[in-house]
Amino acid sequence: MQTISKTHSHWQLKDVIFLAIIALFFGVIYQIWGFSYTLIAATPLKPFANDATLGVWLMAGPLAGRLIKKPGSATLGEFLAATIEMFLFSQWGAMNLVSGLIQGLGAEVGFASTKYQPKPKINLFISALMMTCFTFIWDLFQSGYLAYHLPMLALLFLIRFISAGFFAGILIYLIDKLLARTGVIQK
Repeated sequence: MQTISKTHSHWQLKDVIFLAIIALFFGVIYQIWGFSYTLIAATPLKPFANDATLGVWLMAGPLAGRLIKKPGSATLGEFLAATIEMFLFSQWGAMNLVSGLIQGLGAEVGFASTKYQPKPKINLFISALMMTCFTFIWDLFQSGYLAYHLPMLALLFLIRFISAGFFAGILIYLIDKLLARTGVIQK
């Protein structure tokens, strides 16, 4: 089994540039996406707004993990995108940093579980599952989910996993393949 070599585990300038571009792009997307959350939260669907929209907020970490393939890249990508979102006057303020770190750690598990091997479907599936679990546990305490009954918690978890799986799994997989075809990144 091939593991990540020492040469490839060191960050290079191109990795930092990729990370900065991903963080900046998704920081802006995250800020704009906040309006979608607010719109849904203003309807009777409010209890589902967080879980249904969360997947978009989970995209930077897996994309950074797929493109950079270095330990810490998924965590840093998600955390820096959340930091950019915060500086764009996000409605969640400094809590973006905590959320970004938790989301990034969940994404990182997906890549660390295969020792950063290029197994995109496995990496992204585990990342989406772990980000769902990590963020759901966080919301149990931070967002008051503990007040919900078990069937509602199960429904919210399922909605969150579908959102994470679609946006941070399937869409990231397609973006990765598209970028590979253009030759922007080397496989």
